Amino acid sequence: MERVHAGRRVHLAPAAGIAGTVVLLAVLDATVGLGPEGWLAGVLCGAGLAAGLDAALVRHGVGGPGPAGVITLVRAVLACAVAGLVADALVGSRATVTLVALASVALLLDLVDGPVARRTGTTSDLGARFDMESDAFLIAVLSVAVAPVAGVWVLAIGAMRYLFVAAGRLVPWLRRPVAPRRSAKLVAAVQGVVLAVASADVLPLVTVRVALAAALVLLVWSFAGDLRVQWPLRHEAIEPDGSAYVDPAAPTVPAAVLTVAAVGGLWLALVLPDPLDGLDNGDLLRIPVEGLLLVGLAALLPPLPRRLLAATFGLLAGVLVVLRALDTGFDTVLDRPFHVLSDWSYLGKGVGVLGDSIGHPAAVAVAAGAAALTVVVLVVLPWLALRVARVASEHRRPALRTVLTLGVVWALCSVFAGPAAHVASAASAGLAVDTVDQVRADYADRRTFAAQIDDDAYADAPADRLFPGLRGKDVLLVFVESYGRVAVNGAWFSPAIDDVLRTGTRRLSEAGYDARSAYLTSPTYGAGSWLAHSTFQSGLWVDSEQRYDQLLGSDRQTLTSLFERAGWRTVFDVPANTTDWPEGADFYGYDQMYDARTSGYAGPQFGYASMPDQYTLDHFRRTELGPGPRKPVFAELDLVSSHHPWAPLPHEVPWSRLGDGSVFDGMPAQGAPEADPISDPHAVQRAYGQSIEYTMRTLVSWLVRYPDPDRVLIVLGDHQPHSYVTGDAPGHDVPVSVIAQDTAVARRIRDWGWQPGLLPSPTAPVLPMEVMRNRLLDAFGSSPVGAR
Repeated sequence: MERVHAGRRVHLAPAAGIAGTVVLLAVLDATVGLGPEGWLAGVLCGAGLAAGLDAALVRHGVGGPGPAGVITLVRAVLACAVAGLVADALVGSRATVTLVALASVALLLDLVDGPVARRTGTTSDLGARFDMESDAFLIAVLSVAVAPVAGVWVLAIGAMRYLFVAAGRLVPWLRRPVAPRRSAKLVAAVQGVVLAVASADVLPLVTVRVALAAALVLLVWSFAGDLRVQWPLRHEAIEPDGSAYVDPAAPTVPAAVLTVAAVGGLWLALVLPDPLDGLDNGDLLRIPVEGLLLVGLAALLPPLPRRLLAATFGLLAGVLVVLRALDTGFDTVLDRPFHVLSDWSYLGKGVGVLGDSIGHPAAVAVAAGAAALTVVVLVVLPWLALRVARVASEHRRPALRTVLTLGVVWALCSVFAGPAAHVASAASAGLAVDTVDQVRADYADRRTFAAQIDDDAYADAPADRLFPGLRGKDVLLVFVESYGRVAVNGAWFSPAIDDVLRTGTRRLSEAGYDARSAYLTSPTYGAGSWLAHSTFQSGLWVDSEQRYDQLLGSDRQTLTSLFERAGWRTVFDVPANTTDWPEGADFYGYDQMYDARTSGYAGPQFGYASMPDQYTLDHFRRTELGPGPRKPVFAELDLVSSHHPWAPLPHEVPWSRLGDGSVFDGMPAQGAPEADPISDPHAVQRAYGQSIEYTMRTLVSWLVRYPDPDRVLIVLGDHQPHSYVTGDAPGHDVPVSVIAQDTAVARRIRDWGWQPGLLPSPTAPVLPMEVMRNRLLDAFGSSPVGAR
């Protein structure tokens, strides 16, 4: 597949590759639709394929691939098309069936090119390398497709090959060719099959994660096999023909230095305590009982059991290091530890939120770096444990004497109080036990929560017994992002917010409104707004992703479904959503949802917020609260201008000028940039306070400008902001207010004891958020089935 043009070889295969990619992308565009992101990703991948293949053909001095190489080229073109579909799915709709079909064809063709090469006698180094790189690229693309659902750690599967190649640029002996192994080919096939099945979204998420984790372990084992071959030859240089000679000038690392490094690295991994307990310098001077057990057993066991023990020990130590890191992140952001069974989806959501702050490419790069570091930990710690175990077996007597001496010191320190007790460490064992206990508790909680879901007195209540005291009124459940107690009580920025609330109370009173306020205890902190929303709506304490997923899979009656049954039109206004939400539609059963794509907004984005709260309120009024005959509306509105990073902020414009939101053009560039919470926490806190001021001032302005005696608002925060705003241990309380012009509404909630106005004092009542569903049902005359 070449031509000679002006004395130069012109390779046709690369041109066929890019042409085939463009044609296939065009077919996808005409059938399932392909956005500009998909086109860009697909064409760039096709161009990379063409350039790389052309360079390889020149380097190997051949005119084109053989019959097997043509099959591999088709696989590579299919992988480029899959890359386009994945890029499209990250920002828009997901063509799951097409994506899985193309990936499956590419995987099946991988079974064909090898036999074809052997049967036609056209096997070559170029063909083998082209086959391997095509496999690696498809695996990388599929890992990106699966990561948003299964967790960003899945990116480690796709990144493994490229990290290994990058390491070879720095460590020459990693570039040494390794004889082909059937096991390596099988492991690569397993990666592709598991990722393709995971992309199909047909298996339970827990099953998918277990399969992906097993695939990752196999991949680490496969690369470790290469390292076992390359390591003994690390001081031998590689000749162009592949032979090797020993370079006497090659620097060597003394064995004692490697041993000390292995002991030190493993020691450090074991003595680090659970981050939730805090860290201090003395933590590094502790004696880890787990390490003593490893050395003692390694000195006594025969070779095979010793190696199995050390590899398992190192892998578990690596897993515990990763769990400590996750616990630290979750404690900082959510004020709770990481839950192994249910919290993996937070990682993907965290990348999305980070992308809103620093840009999607940068967020993906950060995620890839974290995944790569995780892989390094999970590979290096088993190697350290194997080194320590081997040295212990080779120096049995000194090892046992050391273990005995340190064991006696550990035992003596463990029985004393004070600083001596701190020397005796069992941090890793404690974290392992705590993790197992947590998993067992989470499994038990599933049964407990299932019983709570089924225990619903209003599940079968007749429509005429639901909310008779609200008939004919629009009821708006308004969540204000990150509106916590810290905003109104005790912080240095609280007085400015309090002034806005006092002024707002006065303006509402002058316009004929009554407001009553208190506090609710949210099930979440710092993030996880959906947990608070579902808690309020369902009347159940939804404090984990596990409970949330379990709830969404049930038929529990929410405020939305109860109002819908009673005759209200039900609406969700969620400007933060940028993709379809089928599970929410199935569970809540709303009649209409507005999101970032369907709100008609043509203005700029403000940090995380796709649109200012002022536009959200005005668009909802225009589309759902217009005059004329219509059903009363029950709606959940999410106001997100107060979402982290709280910059840049919009400022209010005249309501009559809002239009399609283009009036906000240029405003983000005029606002304050995002501040760093580490170097300038004061600026972050100021921005947070200003965002709450903006939202509450805008909400009051909207109510005053567009009054309606048949409108009732329940306005509340979803959770407290991050700890760098609140400080340590601020609690989970959020303000809540009921606002209405009809005085009958205030009379019905009089016995709640809530305080007048929008600003609850520090002594205002505090209620768990989950009690509010039934409180509203009871206060406004609802009665469960069978009640008299």
